[in-house]
Amino acid sequence: MAFLKHIGRHGDRKVVVIFRQIPGDDHMCLCIYPDLLATHWHDTIMRVLESPVGQAAEEFADALNRNLLPDGRNILGALHAERMMKRVNTEQVLMTPTMNSNVKLVELNKILNEMKKGEDAVRKMAEIDGARGLVDPKQKRAAEAQYKTEQQAPKAQSGYTAAPTDGALDDKALASNMLTQAVRMHNEATGMINEAARMRKEAEKMFPGVKMMDLPKMAPIPTVETHTSAPKKRGRKPAVAHATQ
Repeated sequence: MAFLKHIGRHGDRKVVVIFRQIPGDDHMCLCIYPDLLATHWHDTIMRVLESPVGQAAEEFADALNRNLLPDGRNILGALHAERMMKRVNTEQVLMTPTMNSNVKLVELNKILNEMKKGEDAVRKMAEIDGARGLVDPKQKRAAEAQYKTEQQAPKAQSGYTAAPTDGALDDKALASNMLTQAVRMHNEATGMINEAARMRKEAEKMFPGVKMMDLPKMAPIPTVETHTSAPKKRGRKPAVAHATQ
């Protein structure tokens, strides 16, 4: 007899296992009883199960989700809507891929899960090996020497005026460097202010009541004031005339 996945027995009833394990409830599975279904349901589901797609699916639900009932409905969605799937303990389901072989679903799940872990481990190791690569020692030493040389070489910062050979900068060069630094600091501050505004909006969307909470106040941004008015002149106070008696 041909080998068929997803077929088993629950007590004396034939079952088709839709999900081998329920997420968060690993000792339970979801099954249907095909012999209790209407003929058009039964025949459609069994055709999907026996198809290459059904046999290649790790979970039969994946195959059902890709096929339709004669009335045009998605099979998996219809089974869920009609509440035809039943939760069953995996200890109570005996998988019978052939007439002469059987295994408890709980044991089969353990085997398949361990195989999955092994496949993941092999794939990760292959990715690590591929990313690591092997470099010729001479090439590695040459690259390290070049890197050290580049790090030790003096580099002019972008936007700044380099000092002349005598090590002195005139007033124009100093002013230019100060202006460059001021622009950079202004841009960084503007970016941080914009980011703070974005974070406040996200916080208000996440929990509107946060507006009413006692939160620390934002410090005002200091401004630099320039005084253009002439300084006050000091002078003697005008003499006060005293009335003669």
